[in-house]
Amino acid sequence: MKLAFAGTPEFAAAALRAILAAGHDVGLVLTQPDRPAGRGMRLQASAVKQLALARQLPLLQPAGLRLDGRHAADAAAARAALTAAAPEVLVVAAYGLLLPPWLLALPRHGCINIHASLLPRWRGAAPIQRAIEAGDARTGITIMQMDQGLDTGDMLLVADTPIGDDDTAATLHDRLAVLGARLIVEALQQLSADALPAKPQPPAGATHAAKIDKREAALDWRHDAATLERRVRAFDPFPGATLSHGGTVLKLWRARALADRHGRPGTVLSTLPGPLVVACGRGALELLELQRPGGRRVPAAQAFAAGPPTPGQSLGPAADQAAG
Repeated sequence: MKLAFAGTPEFAAAALRAILAAGHDVGLVLTQPDRPAGRGMRLQASAVKQLALARQLPLLQPAGLRLDGRHAADAAAARAALTAAAPEVLVVAAYGLLLPPWLLALPRHGCINIHASLLPRWRGAAPIQRAIEAGDARTGITIMQMDQGLDTGDMLLVADTPIGDDDTAATLHDRLAVLGARLIVEALQQLSADALPAKPQPPAGATHAAKIDKREAALDWRHDAATLERRVRAFDPFPGATLSHGGTVLKLWRARALADRHGRPGTVLSTLPGPLVVACGRGALELLELQRPGGRRVPAAQAFAAGPPTPGQSLGPAADQAAG
């Protein structure tokens, strides 16, 4: 098919690679403007931009798509380029910009989105993380016909996958990227044969996957251990769950929930050289892998080698909140 593609991170780049490998004609690629990243905060191209440049695909990076917004000039340029490219369909994957009505109506087959959840469960920006955090047993990919709502369009294809007890946002992301790439190729094949029926989303069961906020990183020990263990996995690799000891903020990358240990939330129940266990609102959390500022991920014994917490001591900042 003759198509255009809009996406930004590696999740989207995986789909674009599969689309190109399937022989589709990608006449235009849209991706987000370069953003500062890394310790030096230097501008970095998105994964989709890097792929588009490597494959010599026409590329645009509009800062906005609303013709009446503050980025109206960018939007007008994007509209002109898309009109000239005349795609039969626009494929969207983790693009990061809302599509205005003029763009939704431009391709003959409209715009179809690769969404990383089993809609209507987890509409919004962070479906992978929220599914892990909530303890969902399964998630998947929904190929969706886009409309003006937030992930409310009709479903075209769906495929699911289990969420393992050791899945992090990183491992689940990678698995869903592969699944999404396979499913979009299947969807385009069916669409080209006019054999891709649309099915409305069920009216019940919709949830919102709010964007991850860095302020959510700090562990609140008043929650139950199972919830905190899931949050640790959901926030790997970003933003990383955090705790504090001796005025130092550490990132917790791996933990195990213990149902049979109890104590005041945030209190150290046992410590090195044995398991490092912290009481939660219900149960306790064994801390397995931590990272000090400027360091790398290491076992808990190495992270606290210079001065481990002692039994009865409180780890912050949530322990302080609980005390108040």
